[in-house]
Amino acid sequence: MNHDPIDFIDPALAAPLAALRSASADCSAPARVEQALMAAFAQQFARKRWYQRFSLAQWGWAGGLGSAAAAALAVLILRVPGAADAPAPLQLDDGLAFIALASQERIEQETHPRMLEASLQRTELAALGVPVSPETAGDVVRAEMLVGADGSPLALRLTSQ
Repeated sequence: MNHDPIDFIDPALAAPLAALRSASADCSAPARVEQALMAAFAQQFARKRWYQRFSLAQWGWAGGLGSAAAAALAVLILRVPGAADAPAPLQLDDGLAFIALASQERIEQETHPRMLEASLQRTELAALGVPVSPETAGDVVRAEMLVGADGSPLALRLTSQ
């Protein structure tokens, strides 16, 4: 049974509603209103690029998870079985290279290490594997040494001053 909404209109309102329908049928929006509305809508709700669709909190979570994964990977790489037997020749600290003079276990076990400034001749660095040219073999180089509590040298870092 199909009921048209017009069937339910009160007969007293039928004539005024018919007059209203015919009067509003002649009304139309001014030219280009739809285009202007669509342009304003597109400007207000512009399509975002893929990286703009994520909130700052979502980027924070992604950065945190990425950092945690990188840290876990670094720990796994440094804890490779058999790598503890051979000490690493260089350890990085604040972007400057340290030359390990003792094993990594010995350096890590030191409870009160201290830093000392020293002046070394370049010929002494040749014994540590640092390349030295014959022209500068007699020059003095400033270095910082990591020394254990018993006075034994643990690591060496060359300084620019």
